[in-house]
Amino acid sequence: MENSKLIYNKKREQYKEPYKILFTGLDGAGKTSIILTLSRELSKIIKIEPTKSVKRTNFRLLGRQISEWDLGGQKSYLISYLKNPSKYFDNTEIAVYVIDILDNARILESISYLYDVVEKFKELKINPPLNIFFHKYDPRLIKRIKTVIEKQISELKEELQETLDYEDIHYFNTSIYEPYTIMSAISEILLELYPKSELLQKTIEEFARKLDCEGLIIINKHSIILGSYFNDNETNNLLSKTISYFLTLNDVFTEMDLEEQKDQIIVRKSGNHYLFKPIILKESDIPYYMLILKKRNPFDLYFINKNFTAFTEIFKDIISS
Repeated sequence: MENSKLIYNKKREQYKEPYKILFTGLDGAGKTSIILTLSRELSKIIKIEPTKSVKRTNFRLLGRQISEWDLGGQKSYLISYLKNPSKYFDNTEIAVYVIDILDNARILESISYLYDVVEKFKELKINPPLNIFFHKYDPRLIKRIKTVIEKQISELKEELQETLDYEDIHYFNTSIYEPYTIMSAISEILLELYPKSELLQKTIEEFARKLDCEGLIIINKHSIILGSYFNDNETNNLLSKTISYFLTLNDVFTEMDLEEQKDQIIVRKSGNHYLFKPIILKESDIPYYMLILKKRNPFDLYFINKNFTAFTEIFKDIISS
């Protein structure tokens, strides 16, 4: 007999209902800055004002609608959410709870509210994966107290595992100063919703090997990484640090309405060759992008473009079926 969650997900697929991802936590924890980092609206982070009540954003990922709920963290709102859990928490598919790991004075308060949120999930008889972001974890900012912060995170994980009474918990260290920590965390979380994500990952790996490149990432305009291949940690580090650069450069071309936005971008730096190329899918206005790294050897563009066409067709079949 199928369980209720599986039946619910099948109905959701049938009627194309949006998946709900909930961001919650205390005010100032960094929920909105995380969302703005994904959309590369970094200039807005400086001028962020406290989120009033709930801010909802919808976007598409692999053919499905995602509904992003950013719950303001001011005390009056937190109380309101707990008094009306069905209005704010019900139908949550994924929960992201953000803790400001540098705000030591409020960590106990944050943990206390986390327990309250979990209790409301239980009252509503829902059990979304709970993803705890230890936010503002930037090695450059915490350099002098890194050992202390890491010990604190370790102790918090141990405490939550023992006392929270919740099975599906995941932990991430994130920072807006290292956008890839946010991109990779959100990507891992969202791709759990898609049964074909493993097939897509294998296809990307095979394509990367065929191109004989050191690294390859497929990403969409919302900074969601659909799959990647790295042959070593150095390649992983190099590509991770350049994703935001290429997406932002493409944003500039798009805003200026330049024809270059439709073409590939090639950058050579310190002996490394980067290729950024849009994946154009007919009957779709959702941009996807490919970022490739080759060390030493320059690109054979004819060979890449020839195989890229075949990959695009496979990619389209996977995400549209």
